[in-house]
Amino acid sequence: MAFDPEAAATALHEARRARQPIAQLDAAIGPRDEAEGAAVQLCLARRFGVQRPGGFKIGATGRRMQQYLGLSGPAAGFMPEAGIRRSGAALHYADLVAPGVECELAVRLARDLPPGPCDRERARAAVGALFAAIEVVENRYVGGSLAFGTPWLIADQVFHAAAVLGEPEEDWRGLDLVGLAGRITVDGETAGEGVGGELLGHPLEALAWLAGSEVARVFGGLFAGQVVMLGSVTPPVWLQGPASVVVSFPPLAEARVRLE
Repeated sequence: MAFDPEAAATALHEARRARQPIAQLDAAIGPRDEAEGAAVQLCLARRFGVQRPGGFKIGATGRRMQQYLGLSGPAAGFMPEAGIRRSGAALHYADLVAPGVECELAVRLARDLPPGPCDRERARAAVGALFAAIEVVENRYVGGSLAFGTPWLIADQVFHAAAVLGEPEEDWRGLDLVGLAGRITVDGETAGEGVGGELLGHPLEALAWLAGSEVARVFGGLFAGQVVMLGSVTPPVWLQGPASVVVSFPPLAEARVRLE
């Protein structure tokens, strides 16, 4: 029987609107692989009124993140335009489900990348600007992500809640992206450090991977103007309450967010 993604998208949409942790959902309606997870994600996007995403997040591009999440490779999710914020944004802690923050690099595309196989040089040519960024994530899953399963995680945007971008750097091509060192601080205390090489060996390998992913395929590819979060160079930092968060990747401008 052909898979119908609508039932799974309905279940996720109802749980998300209720801002409640998501219990293990009915396996009979669930996606069984990455392709079906991406199909559910597309239906979920439509239910949130998203026709063309503001961009995409890539999760588990680093080995430490893959081990932490129990994933064998990267996974991607759409980002609504309204959820992509500038540095200095303030979010309401109480509106989020078990929130955390991640130390990320992001890019804004200057050219389209059609869905399908892509290499690093083609990905590089499509990038207009580079950012230090914070992804705000939610641990929405009762029993943890391992119990929830990879296809469901893909369907549910892989923990995504919001993105916060530092000021764009358009003169980025001379930077050593592999050695670029990132740090995340919470209320002034260092909470994690890593380098760009954590992201599939090179941050632009993550962008090339995304172009060839099932998520890119169902959304019709990647388009100029979209923002792509390339992944976190540290494991997520789960917050216990309101906090001020800063991500820095010198010489890029810092990204800052307040959860109030």
